Amino acid sequence: MTPWLPTLKTETPQDGYDLAVKMARVAIKMTQPDPDVRDKLRPVYAEDADALIASSQVVATHFATVAAANNYWRDVS
Repeated sequence: MTPWLPTLKTETPQDGYDLAVKMARVAIKMTQPDPDVRDKLRPVYAEDADALIASSQVVATHFATVAAANNYWRDVS
């Protein structure tokens, strides 16, 4: 099976942010593998400001990890 996350390296910060969002989404799917349960819960957290802020914090943490892995996209030449 091919790993879904072969690297944290990305070409651009935007690609890195997209990867951070994907990492957060995959974590949810791994934590709650039943799509019916996820669909049932989505309306609950979709209107919960605290839950949305928590989701944003998770993405920010993942983005910090990706940015560090990419040396913050610094040009070292």
